[in-house]
Amino acid sequence: MDDSGDSGRPQPGAGDPDPGAGPGKPKRPAEPGGGLLMGRPFGVPVYVAPSWFVVAALITWVFGGQLDRVLPELGAARYLVALFFAIAFYASVLVHELAHTVAALRYKLPVRRIQLQFFGGVSEIEKESETPGREFVLAFVGPLLSLVLGGVFYGAMQLVEPGTVPGVLLAGLMISNLIVAAFNLLPGLPLDGGRMLRAVVWKITGKPMSGTIAAAWVGRGLAVVVLVGLPLLTHTGTLGGGSQDIGGVETVMDALLAAILAGIIWTGAGNSLRMARLREHLPDLRARTLTRRAVPVESATPLSEALRRANEAGARALVVVDGQGNPKALVREAAIVGVPEHRRPWVAVSGLAQDLTDGMKVPAELAGEALLDRLKATPATEYLVVEETGEIYGVLSTADVERAFVKAMARPGS
Repeated sequence: MDDSGDSGRPQPGAGDPDPGAGPGKPKRPAEPGGGLLMGRPFGVPVYVAPSWFVVAALITWVFGGQLDRVLPELGAARYLVALFFAIAFYASVLVHELAHTVAALRYKLPVRRIQLQFFGGVSEIEKESETPGREFVLAFVGPLLSLVLGGVFYGAMQLVEPGTVPGVLLAGLMISNLIVAAFNLLPGLPLDGGRMLRAVVWKITGKPMSGTIAAAWVGRGLAVVVLVGLPLLTHTGTLGGGSQDIGGVETVMDALLAAILAGIIWTGAGNSLRMARLREHLPDLRARTLTRRAVPVESATPLSEALRRANEAGARALVVVDGQGNPKALVREAAIVGVPEHRRPWVAVSGLAQDLTDGMKVPAELAGEALLDRLKATPATEYLVVEETGEIYGVLSTADVERAFVKAMARPGS
């Protein structure tokens, strides 16, 4: 199953400093991870999740059993053929995901990673499309490539003998790609068809949130249909085979598969709603309104004296400056808390400060995703907020940004 789209809640920065990072050495951003790295097509890392190996083994076992009926002369070698089919099928899924990735990069949307996992693949696109038209294209290219692959495999079938290993493999890949395309075109989030429906409603209403709500609720309806309908169709023999051939084990397996699929679709629809609500309130996250007032102190100032000045000024942060008043470092809140009160007159603020880098200086007018992108680029616990003139405005704490996130997520959608 394809679930291309936003990767989740944007992380503004590191909440806790790296134990190995000293002053002036902010923690480096971590690689996205997510399994075994297979390569970086178009500069985007592709990972195979551990769950893929479970599915590959299951596909090998099921397809191997089918080959035993179609090509009994293969013997045990049928499982090697079935394993090749599993790998080729997921290669087709990767092509599907690369279509989303290329379209996203064409629209200047960053892609964090591609992950092949239990029920297909995920292209983690970190930003939302700017227009409904781009959203529609971005969603449609994946199923389109799956349909094209189905056609390519059908054409290749005409060049080989039916009932042979190549013929059976090509037929299986053709059918599986058509199923991937048809399933992803279902009009409910988090499927591609749901994103296409979202784009249509967005275009009609002019409100992306309205499109998300409509597509998410259709997605939840699809989850219920899958949960009830898939076992029913299998039990009645509608999906192939007679109902009299279906035993208790097959019925339980069908019900389990339906429950897993329904759970993934329902959860994905809910996550889409939560992310849309968060993005709707992202403009409320402004550096200027979240910034703590700060007082400048020189590096040799005792901590007790610095805190006394801050209390008098009603400030909650300390900025270390040189003799000309230029900011050089930020006194870390966590370091202040770790100094016992009776030792504070003997501890200079310079020993508790983190040297400023260019990435730790944030313009006061930054807001929304621009602010989050700036913080993610240089993870730290505190940032210096400055006016356009370079004047110190205050200090922005990652903890304050995260609390603002929680409030934004708790707000009802408009």
